Amino acid sequence: MNDLTTRPEAEGDMPSASGPWPVELDDVTVRYPNGVVALKNVSLTVGAGEMVAVVGLSGSGKSTMIRTINGLVAPTSGSVRVGPHAVSELRGRALRHARGDIGMIFQGFNLADRASVFHNALVGRFSHMPTWRTTLGLATEADRAMVMRSLDSVGMLEKVWHRAGALSGGQKQRVAIARALSQEPAVMLADEPVASLDPPTAHSVMADLAAINASRGLTVLVNLHLMDLARQYTTRMIGLRAGEVVYDGPAASATDADFEAIYGRPVQARDRLGE
Repeated sequence: MNDLTTRPEAEGDMPSASGPWPVELDDVTVRYPNGVVALKNVSLTVGAGEMVAVVGLSGSGKSTMIRTINGLVAPTSGSVRVGPHAVSELRGRALRHARGDIGMIFQGFNLADRASVFHNALVGRFSHMPTWRTTLGLATEADRAMVMRSLDSVGMLEKVWHRAGALSGGQKQRVAIARALSQEPAVMLADEPVASLDPPTAHSVMADLAAINASRGLTVLVNLHLMDLARQYTTRMIGLRAGEVVYDGPAASATDADFEAIYGRPVQARDRLGE
């Protein structure tokens, strides 16, 4: 398909992404083996450098869409492109290389609790390192510097040698953001990154993502179900309901009626973060 599958594994053989990239889904459908259709003929384009909220209730297709963008879920039909990568066509090493340009933040943090904050964030450099270095855990000076800068940018540098398991939920999510930043990605995906956090910490994490979008120009897509966070921190909102796009427009001006159309029911107290 392309030469990424046969490239030699050498120091510096995988250059970092240059600038933010657009994301394009063209008539994407995802049908799981059990017959559940998670996405139905979804077509949309996220422009390079946009800050977008993907809003919907549990089961609406938000997580499937995010995971389709980075190749964790393959579309049943249609195509997915992230910058120069035709993600839906890639397999093996070519797909792993593409994922190195796409930062991913999970609701459950996905940290190694027994490892230090530094070593958790260093995982973000693995897509830029040859296998022998990742196996031995040997980082270059440049890799270490990138990890330190990423931790500093989310206020976690003072915890660099602490065990990840000793951190609070908000601190763990910041380490997860630093890990993704260490990849030097062109696109940042966040799957319900504040779902398990208290309101002040949720606002702090969303502010970190907005600052990353503004200062680094990264394309950011963040899955949310909370109205106030979507309105406050993102510029565009894509609403999913039963796997279909039912809203695509400015986030700040989205009305309660718009959210009710996305949710398929009246707005409830749990749809707002609260204080």
